[in-house]
Amino acid sequence: MSLPPTARRMMLFSLGAIALWATAPAKTVADEDARQANAMLTNEAIFSTEDYAAKEPGATQWLTADNAYTALEPAPGHEEREAGVDENGEETPPPQEIVAYDLATLERRVLVTTKQLTPEGRDSPLAVDDYAWSDDRRRLLIYTNSEQVWRVKSRGDYWVLNLDTGHLRQLGGTDAAPSSLQFAKFSPDGRAVAYVRDADIFLESDSGDIHKLTERGSEAIINGIMSWAYEEEFSIRDGFRFSPDGARIAFWQFDTSGVRDFLIIDNTSELYPTVTRIPYPKVGETVSAARIGMVSIEGGDPVWVEPPGDPRQHYIPRMQWAGSSDAVLLQQVNRRQNRNQFYYADASDGSLTPVLVDEEATHLDDFHDVKWLQDGKFFTLISERSGWRHIYRVSRDGSSLVDLTPGDYDVDELVAVNEADNALYFTASPDDSASRYLFRTTLDGSNEAARITPGSFSGDNVYDIADDGQHAIHRHSRLLQPPQYRLVTLPGHAERRMLEDNSALRERLSTLAGGDPEFFSVKARDGLVMDGFMLRPANVDRRQSYPLLMYVYGEVAGQTVRDRWVGDRNLWHWLMTQRGYAVASIDNRGTPALKGRDWRKSLYGGIGILSSRDQYDGLQALLARHDYLDPERVGIWGHSGGGSMTLNMLFRHPEAYSVGISRAPVSDQRLYDAIYQERYSGLPDEHAEGYVQGSPITHAAGLEGKLLLIHGTGDDNVHYQSAERLIDELVRLNKPFDFLPYPNRRHALTLGDGTELHLYSTMTRYLEEHLK
Repeated sequence: MSLPPTARRMMLFSLGAIALWATAPAKTVADEDARQANAMLTNEAIFSTEDYAAKEPGATQWLTADNAYTALEPAPGHEEREAGVDENGEETPPPQEIVAYDLATLERRVLVTTKQLTPEGRDSPLAVDDYAWSDDRRRLLIYTNSEQVWRVKSRGDYWVLNLDTGHLRQLGGTDAAPSSLQFAKFSPDGRAVAYVRDADIFLESDSGDIHKLTERGSEAIINGIMSWAYEEEFSIRDGFRFSPDGARIAFWQFDTSGVRDFLIIDNTSELYPTVTRIPYPKVGETVSAARIGMVSIEGGDPVWVEPPGDPRQHYIPRMQWAGSSDAVLLQQVNRRQNRNQFYYADASDGSLTPVLVDEEATHLDDFHDVKWLQDGKFFTLISERSGWRHIYRVSRDGSSLVDLTPGDYDVDELVAVNEADNALYFTASPDDSASRYLFRTTLDGSNEAARITPGSFSGDNVYDIADDGQHAIHRHSRLLQPPQYRLVTLPGHAERRMLEDNSALRERLSTLAGGDPEFFSVKARDGLVMDGFMLRPANVDRRQSYPLLMYVYGEVAGQTVRDRWVGDRNLWHWLMTQRGYAVASIDNRGTPALKGRDWRKSLYGGIGILSSRDQYDGLQALLARHDYLDPERVGIWGHSGGGSMTLNMLFRHPEAYSVGISRAPVSDQRLYDAIYQERYSGLPDEHAEGYVQGSPITHAAGLEGKLLLIHGTGDDNVHYQSAERLIDELVRLNKPFDFLPYPNRRHALTLGDGTELHLYSTMTRYLEEHLK
């Protein structure tokens, strides 16, 4: 399948190994001179103010039955009030109310006022983090007072507002501590709410009666929430599901016994150290045993589903009700993660019926819930079995598969199905892996896919589609253009209402000095084409030479070359161009670009080996093309997997990189978690040499340039242990380096007052001192 001409980037020129595409109209020298005379970015402005923060609409929900959508909006008198900041640096909104917009007329009406959101005996309304309607829209579930649990705010307080009576009550009862409930949801009839508290599932009726539905039995057992590794590597947190008839709840149970604890030590909060224990399965170690239970809302013993095989050598990354209340569909994946067996589990006795197998020679990348079609007669499957990531319609018994998205291109995401219109919506970008666009095809496979996103929206496009498929909230952004949010019709894509245009930020950005982004392609030594982007200083004088800063990730979990707004990071890159640096990034093979299965699987068994060669080849091609880039002043930086790649490049190619900033790297792959590392590097007893050669620490003797190593001591993901092991090896080798630990900061290095400003200010000073 090919895109219409309006979707293709215009090729400006091709020379040697590099082709460049424009992403914005060309600027004249006079334009650039005018911009140069205007505003300059500062770290303080980016990381300590809201001056360059993009706005987004308040939390929206579709009310399809009412032909409307709802949104959180500032209450009267608070429209211009800025959000506050809590102790973790997170925004706290001003008083808000919930409003509805009629999709036919766009008439606005207030559904829930601040008065209705104010608990009895209090003077101020609840600060709403999120909300959900019961199916009959007579009750509202409110999430507030949320707290961070590892990566997101998934634990907090829940309240129910009865819209018939106006009664507002808090869930959990008198035994519940503040901010202790997780993943609350209405039963299908709206008369009860289930939630997790202290790793057990509870059901609370409309009258306030609370029933405990599960029993842990020991600290090693957790019900209804995910283990650390499942949350991190399978992107799943909520661990229970109501049956469609509301009679049962299906849930995950994890037995973490035998999984060794990793200890996170906090030396600063108290007089003596405090320790947090996390069951964390490292490469080759014992993993949690998962099983599925189904329990009646009336209580009693669960019906257990226990798939065949050793549960310590398998995972259950997805589970959902199978289009009815009679069975659940679960996906059981082997530890190597190259075989996914789909089963139906009978709700009455837990017996299993095999349905379908999805299998790869190397590894499976992602696991997805299915969407049920025709009252459970068919379901969707996302698979790479054709060599490309496609969406299939599968018969209930698994015997018939129809490819709904045929062609030599990848689907990025299945967005929505609309059976009434025989429509399937998905995002893809067949001719440009840096972008994403919405496409529509038929659920019966009768028509070819057609692009829905208009050609005027080059870049990144994200859609939240209403249940009836007639409207969507469309988010559009580009690399240095903040997002705009629109209400649009489908499939025509007519704009009904601008929800947020970020016009003030766009105007502020238009005054900044600095070059516009360019996207390019380079060839590796074996002819493989890789994508990249570059930001340049304004008014580049080709008679001078400029330092080059490479931004890298390079692992299978992330793609850096995307034409989308990512906020602070790209603003900092922009700041560096104002200080005279060119900034570039290249996606080596193996990154999750939309380039087919072979591209994405090519690093299996040796993460860091071929990818570092690709990064070196890409750099050499870039330097050969642009004679104003100084090959003696090349720096590189990255975070997490990008921190690992930064180390690999400094250690393996010291002649090419003079400075590196490595944040939160995995210095030795054997230190990381089993699910991620074994998926891509293989099982350690089968790929032992790949683990050794792919790990930066193996090549530390090659360090010659300047290295700044940065790590948070409270990192629960890539442990501080990784930095300490590398430091120990560099000391043994008598290699000079610089090190900056952040006490108790987690993996992202964002939490804590002043953290980001200090982090990026330090990075800026380090480059100014050693690269410029």
